[in-house]
Amino acid sequence: MLLIVWLALTYLVAAFPFGLWIGLACAGVDPRQAGSRNTGATNVARLCGTKCGVAVLVLDLLKGFLPVVLGAAFSNSWIFLSLVGLTALLGHMRSVFLYGRGGKGVATTIGVFLAYAPLAALLAVAVCVLVIKRTGYVSAGSLALAASLPVALLATGNPAYIPVSLVVAAWIAWRHRENISRLLAGEEKSWRKAS
Repeated sequence: MLLIVWLALTYLVAAFPFGLWIGLACAGVDPRQAGSRNTGATNVARLCGTKCGVAVLVLDLLKGFLPVVLGAAFSNSWIFLSLVGLTALLGHMRSVFLYGRGGKGVATTIGVFLAYAPLAALLAVAVCVLVIKRTGYVSAGSLALAASLPVALLATGNPAYIPVSLVVAAWIAWRHRENISRLLAGEEKSWRKAS
């Protein structure tokens, strides 16, 4: 019963729309109605400034990190912790406070996998940063992060979380489907141009 309660709390906490609240508080901007119409850190940074974007990034990351780390006090079962991570992502991507809408899950994914396997997560983040620097596209870096997570987990000896990483990679790819279309059409907005 306690584990079910923890999953419910994880969903609710992860559903907090920090991007929306920070956008409104810092600049009076609803990120759902401007830019890419997404509540994630990238859109908030473009609309409200880098500091606001970083704040959203950190808070969204903690949505994934803290439930897994604290949940480990109840159970070290990788199955339970996998469910906690997936529930955190579900809350972020399908927030009850946003009527089923939400972010694309990248920062929360980083938080979840920092809790699961820190070295693997850092390797995936390094791939993400490298791709963004080379291409100028945050979306390309996000997709590279998702794709590299299973490999990073295997390389660092954390195979138990590979199934979760595959589900997460599929979720992130789906949430970025419009970005993928724009990338293929050469119409995606470059971070370099925006900054």
